[in-house]
This record gives sequence, C-alpha cells and structure tokens, in this order.
Amino acid sequence: MRSQMLEDATSVNSQSTTPIAQIDPVPRVSIQAFCESPEAAAVIQAAVGDRRMSKAHVKQNMGGAAGAVEAYRNAPTPNVIVIEATADRDFLVSQLDELSEYCDAGTKVIIIGKVNDIILYRQLIARGVSEYLVLPFGVVDFVSAVSQLFKSPGAKPLGRVIAVVGAKGGVGSSTIAHNIAWHFATGIGMDTIIADLDLGFGTAGLDFNQDPPQGVAEAVFAPDRVDTTLVDRLLSKCGDNLHLLAAPAMLDRLYDFGETAFDSLMDSMRASTPWVVLDIPHGWNGWTRRTLIAADEVIVVAQPDLANLRNAKNIVDNIRSARPHDHPPRLILNNVGIPKRPEIPVADFSKTIEMEPTAIFAHDAKLFGSAANNGQMIAEIEPKGKVAETFAALAGMIAGRTEVKKQKRGLFDPFLAKLTKKA
Repeated sequence: MRSQMLEDATSVNSQSTTPIAQIDPVPRVSIQAFCESPEAAAVIQAAVGDRRMSKAHVKQNMGGAAGAVEAYRNAPTPNVIVIEATADRDFLVSQLDELSEYCDAGTKVIIIGKVNDIILYRQLIARGVSEYLVLPFGVVDFVSAVSQLFKSPGAKPLGRVIAVVGAKGGVGSSTIAHNIAWHFATGIGMDTIIADLDLGFGTAGLDFNQDPPQGVAEAVFAPDRVDTTLVDRLLSKCGDNLHLLAAPAMLDRLYDFGETAFDSLMDSMRASTPWVVLDIPHGWNGWTRRTLIAADEVIVVAQPDLANLRNAKNIVDNIRSARPHDHPPRLILNNVGIPKRPEIPVADFSKTIEMEPTAIFAHDAKLFGSAANNGQMIAEIEPKGKVAETFAALAGMIAGRTEVKKQKRGLFDPFLAKLTKKA
C-alpha cells in the first residue's frame, strides 16, 4: 500500500493578517455601519457574506460619524456601531462625544480610520470605543474585530469543525472521516467528537464497534432542548479523547430536515469540544450545504472516475464561491489503482478541479476491509504502515501540529508515477 501527501494550500485574502482558524463565529447581534469611502464600504459588504457573520444582522449606511449621530437621535442603537472617520482628531472626538449622548448601554463602537495615530487611539479607548481599525484591512480582519467584541475574558476558544463529504456514494468518505478523528484523539491527544450525520445509513457505530442507544437523532429532532449537557449525555466514549455521536442507522422514520436543523447541535459541539469531525452523507440539500459552508475545514473525498470528477468539481466550486475568505476545500483521492478499472489520471483529475489532492490512498481491499469488519481504525490494524502514517500526517496538517514529510521511495512508486501521467 502506498499513500502520497501533497503540499498544503495557501490562505486566501492577502490583505488580512489574522489567522482564519482563530476566529470564532459572531453571535446573533445587530450591526450598523456608517462609511465614508467606497473602500471601507466594500470590505464591510464582503464581510456580510462571510460564514462567521451568518447569524449577525448587518445594515450598511454612508455618512460617517455625522450620519450615525443623526440616525440615533430618536432611535435605539444596535449592538455594534461601525463608523468610518476621516476628519481630524479633535473634530472626530467631538462627534463621538455627541454620539455618546444617544448610545444605549452596552452598545459597542468600532472606528475605522486612515492614520495610525496613537494619541487618537488612546482618546478613543478612554471614551469607551471598543476597536480602532486602520485602512487598508481585509475582510477577515474586520470579522475578527467584531468576533473579539463578544469573546468573554478567559473564555475557552470555540472548537473547530472538520466536515468530510464524498463526491459520490461509496467512495470511502466515512472511512476517511473516522480515521482522521481517531488520529486527532489518539495520535495528537486532542478531545474529539466524530458525529455521524447519515441518520439512515451511518457506519460510524460499526467502524468504532459501538452500539449506543442514543445519538444524533435525539438532538436533531429536539433542537430546542440541545445544549452542551444534552450533547454530553448523547456521546458514546470510544477512547480517552474520542467520543461518538452515532446515527441510529434505522429506517423507522423519515429524516427530512430543514436548512437550520443542525445549527444548535453544531453550536453545542463547538462550545464543548476542541475538535469536531462531521461525517456528511452524500447528498445535496439545504442542511448539508449549510453545514459544509459553516465548517472550518471541508474535505471532499473522490475516486478517479468521471462521475466523481464532475461531482467533486461541482462541490468544490460551490464551496469556494460561498467561502471566499476561507481555506479552500481539501481534495482526497481514495481507492486509486483498482486492477483492470479504467481511471482518470491523477494529474488530469487535479487539473480539471484546479487543485492538487492533499492525499492519495491506493486501493487495498484487504487492509480497509479488515478494519471495517473488525470495527477498528487503520492504525489499529497496521500501526507502522504507510496508510496509518498518511492519516497521522493528514490529521497533523489539519491541526497545524506537524509538517508533512516526504516519504521514501517504495515498491509502488513506478506504478503511481504512471497514474499521475496525463493520458
């Protein structure tokens, strides 16, 4: 068996300096911005579409500080006021003093300026301004500034969500998700939840040799009751750091869900656990798309044939366009090199999707079949094998804990070299 790791993709949004992975979602708050320049207005408009701002209600206006004063003379103020100010220091301070007469208690203020003025900054902070941003800045910087306003001192950072989805049914996305979660928990030692969202046909319970009486269905069918306490009660322990939120895998009811059905569950898992791996069923509806877009990382698993190529490209393009300020989805090619099966060369597959695969797993029916039938992970079957090493490196890459090392030449290198050549 041979697996190949490729280079990590670079981050998007070159103007931003804030690491994307460290930004928590903005809570359900109201934000009103008063801009003076098209530059600032464009950044805020782009931020409205960022996934971390999906719960916030944002209204954008022009007019700067004067417009804000006029707007709130006879109206309540929102949770956050964003003001672009190009006036001189003394005039801006006088406008803010006037605005303070109309601000409700608890309203937070962000000022956008063009000059890195330490004296102005001190005067703004003394008047209760929450943040001062200097143009130019990126969308991620703005989202981070808003997010930080609602982060309690000493609060634990929210957990990261990794969503794994197959480009086609049966491509092994569940196996990839389960093994990545296992390495998060066992190899790196991080508390991890693996959530099986394929309620009718999920295999996480089988793969971890568990048969819990409760799981994800109890949370999804009663979203008003979901909190961290309920989620903890529904989890099944699979190891010191690994917990399973299993699917019922029964057909005694229909699993038709609205677009926001999983929102409260996702929020509760983020709040309680550092890492959450979602096993997303192959399909395309409101809740699957929303869940993929809301995740911190998206992994698309595909096999090298025409249907997988078409589907993977559609999924990747859709997620890229919906998450312009996030790391692009990662592509994993699985089950490569089945004897006598015509396959699309890896190079052609990558060129069409416009991304290199993060990992390539060659076909090994014995290894993967034994793990599935025994309810074990790959590293439990062959802890020193190439596949286990690749899963460990993949989990480390996503977690930002390790660098991917180039593997030594092996017996299958000439075979894989042929796979990557163009037809």
